[in-house]
Order: sequence, then C-alpha cells, then structure tokens
Amino acid sequence: MVLKGKRVLVTGADGFIGSHLVEELVAEGCNVVAFVYYNSFNSWGWIDSLPQQTKEAIEIFMGDIRDPNGVRTAMKNTDIVFHLAALIAIPFSYHSPDSYIDTNVKGTLNVVQAAKDLGVERVLVTSTSEVYGTANYIPIDEAHPRQPQSPYSASKIGADCIAESFYRSFNIPLTIVRPFNTYGPRQSARAIIPTIITQLLDGIEEIKLGDVKPTRDLLYVKDTVRGFVEISKSDDLIGTDCNIATCSEISMQELAKGLIDQINPKATIITDNARLRPEKSEVFRLYGSNEKIKQYTNWTPIYSLKEGLAKTIEWFGEQSNLKLYKPRLYNI
Repeated sequence: MVLKGKRVLVTGADGFIGSHLVEELVAEGCNVVAFVYYNSFNSWGWIDSLPQQTKEAIEIFMGDIRDPNGVRTAMKNTDIVFHLAALIAIPFSYHSPDSYIDTNVKGTLNVVQAAKDLGVERVLVTSTSEVYGTANYIPIDEAHPRQPQSPYSASKIGADCIAESFYRSFNIPLTIVRPFNTYGPRQSARAIIPTIITQLLDGIEEIKLGDVKPTRDLLYVKDTVRGFVEISKSDDLIGTDCNIATCSEISMQELAKGLIDQINPKATIITDNARLRPEKSEVFRLYGSNEKIKQYTNWTPIYSLKEGLAKTIEWFGEQSNLKLYKPRLYNI
C-alpha cells in the first residue's frame, strides 16, 4: 500500500508514540487526522509541542475512544486507522482495572466496529509486549503464549482478541502491531527511563526504583513509528500480529547504572517498595523476535541503545521539557 495522499486517522495522537507517529505520517505525505482526548483545557497533549508547520498540516478531532459515536464520526471517509489510544500504566491498572476494560477493550471494539461498517481500507491495532508476560522462551515471537500478569496486560489481550475476531468474522483488513519497550522524548514519567533521567537531572542522588532485575527489549521511538508505517504498507501482514523489537535485552540495573554514569556518577539506586509490582505480576524477561517484521517489510532498527538514550537525555535536558515532570513524586 502506498500511504501518500491517504486520509489517515491516529487515535491516541496526543500521546507519546502517537505524536511521533503523526510526525512520521505527515512526512510520508498522508492527510492526517489526529484523534485526541477531549478535555476542557483544549489541550492537544504532545501535539501542542510539534512544529507549527506540522500542526498546520493535520486535522484535530477531539473525542473519547470509549464513545462509539465519536469514534465512528472521526473515522468517516478515512482510508487507514492507526489505533493507539489506550490506558497503559501498569501500576494504575491495579488501582482502576475497570477503566482499562472500558478504554482498551471497549475502545478497540468501537474502532473495529466502525471499520467494518465504514469499509475502512486498513486498520492497525496497537498491542504491547506485556501480553506475553515473562518469556517462556527467547526471542519471543508472535506464537508465544499470552500471559495476563496485570490488569493492563489482560485488557490488551482482550483488545487483541476483539481485533482478531473481527478479522476472522468480518474480514476486516487489520494487523495487530506489538511494539516492545519503546522509549524516547515525550515519554511519561510512569516509564523507567524518564523516571531515572528526570531524577538525575533534578539533582537527586538516591534514585528511587522498583525491581531492577527484569530485562527489557528497548526500542527508540523513531524506530517504533517507522515500524508502524512499514507494517501498514505490507498486505502480507493483514490478519496477523507483528512484533516491533530489537531482538536484544538489557537489565534495568544495567540500564540505570549506564544512565547514572552518564549524568551523575555519584548517584546510587535505592529500592522504593511502592514501585514494586506484586511478585506474580512482575514480567521478568522481555526479549522480542523481529524476524517477522524483517521478513515482510523493509524495517530494521536504525538507532542503537546508546544513540537513542543520548537523544532522550538531550531532550529531557532542556529545561522547558524537564519542568513538565515531577521527579520527586512517584507517577503511577
């Protein structure tokens, strides 16, 4: 599929990955509609921070992914939908699981139902590597069992199943896109890399973290959004799920030590019990296979972890960005 000239809707466009995807799709020559979460402040989230030229090239639709009428209205006359809108913070899912079902499962149902009725040309539904749980084998490919180790991951498994059922039942041309642990500029403080960097840049010398033994497959956000774009171009991936991963892993202890060495070698790591997941809920190993995406698309990761972290540190190092965060508070 050629994307240039297509009318494309991005749900969750106001978020971390969504805002980067909007930029990438504008560069591809798409006519982008950015679906952002309605609020009384008329805030467009991270879309507000994009260059003026980019903002002028997109159309904003303010709505709520939980509202089927609003979703359907936004999707009218749309060729392609990139569905990223979701609640994603794992700790908050322990606190408010109902909201994850409403947003992640019902929201996905709203998208695929409208896609069926409106005859949308292509739908990409965003999953997460958390659906795999702790690796039973590595690298984790798309056939790996799903293990709901948190209410968040359970809601995303449910959303994936809804999407797959609509492909099987109604032949909706969709792909389930499963990025591993994406990081980079604009990521929220509920993720470990912004947590470490913002504490260090704020002058904190006792860096509060949860369990640092788990490993993750870390993917720079620009590589993630290129993965979305390349998957959307491949008809061979319709009706399947597809990882975006680097096929590597690093422990959170090694990651934290590397960031400390770069920013403030005097800092140390201390365990904050409030940040620990319940033992059976912690995902101890994520190491993704990228064989499928490499087989069916032109995608390969461009940024090394060193390069991606350097760009991330640089972005957070700008005071105008750092002041948006609260490093001394635990963001669940």
